Amino acid sequence: MRIDSDPKFDFDDVLIRPKRSEAPSRASVDMNREFRFLNGKGTWRGVPIVASNMDTVGTRAMAQALGPEMLTCLHKYYSEDQLIRFFDDEAHCASTFFTLGLKDDEFEKLRAVKTKTDLRLVCVDAANGYTKYFVERVKRIRDTFPGLTIMAGNVATPDMVQELLISGAADIVKIGIGPGSVCTTRMMTGVGYPQLSAIIECADAAHGLRGHVCADGGCRTPGDVVKAFAAGADFVMLGGMLAGHDECEGDWVEEGGRRVALKFYGMSSREALDKYAGGRRDYRACEGRAVSVPYKGPVKETIQEITGGIRSACAYVGANRLKDLTKCTTFVICNRTHRSMFS
Repeated sequence: MRIDSDPKFDFDDVLIRPKRSEAPSRASVDMNREFRFLNGKGTWRGVPIVASNMDTVGTRAMAQALGPEMLTCLHKYYSEDQLIRFFDDEAHCASTFFTLGLKDDEFEKLRAVKTKTDLRLVCVDAANGYTKYFVERVKRIRDTFPGLTIMAGNVATPDMVQELLISGAADIVKIGIGPGSVCTTRMMTGVGYPQLSAIIECADAAHGLRGHVCADGGCRTPGDVVKAFAAGADFVMLGGMLAGHDECEGDWVEEGGRRVALKFYGMSSREALDKYAGGRRDYRACEGRAVSVPYKGPVKETIQEITGGIRSACAYVGANRLKDLTKCTTFVICNRTHRSMFS
């Protein structure tokens, strides 16, 4: 056992200091980023916000609403035929990730869909990206389909980011252990890493290797999304912030024939395990919870709030482009617990 005594931070622990500058207007901020991936053969240009592969959020309707300017990770529970029909559309291949876990049948479903469509983006999703089996599975996908752009995770420390990039397995590494709004991993296991520090440290490791990171979890407000980008995230994945919209699937609560709320749950919750895994096994605990999310209408309204917040933040610090935000950012520690460490 050892203790790492260096302070680590979550989004609530910091604010971004405004700066005197020749600030651009909000409207003139360039929100688009262009990425050329190291291991896959693809490129992508757009606003690097990603809808999570949770089953209520990572839907075909969400992909249609966000694409091609933004990205969506489809949940992995669509049938092979549904996926083939969806990815037959050229526009969807360019802005939507096929998601799979670590099971052999999921790998075979990827093979079947890739054989019949021009699939370009793949997300390999596992709660624990630290296992040897996870790394070997991502490498297998890379070896079998060398041209794909692969996002893989989740991890939260630089060593595993380096492992996935140096091995040539991944192009984008997904960052976040336990920060999600309906994730209870930290409560149930005591394992995790403060998300802001995880992004800063993992982005530094990835960018030194010409790789990329996707911050996954912990964003509850547009300001949190700003902080994730400012910390060095190339992409920011959103789950709870995109839940409750018209484009979501799942169990809706209705009153008078109108939607009022959506049942939103973590993918390791009892609800998800009962629905997709035949219930909880006797060797594991549930690491997610269910909440009721109020109905929010079309997702475009929330996206406008998020992008508006990002544009305003860029104007406050003098960043002409989203790409420049991290270079223009100074974080101010505002959480009293962390401030006391420096007094």
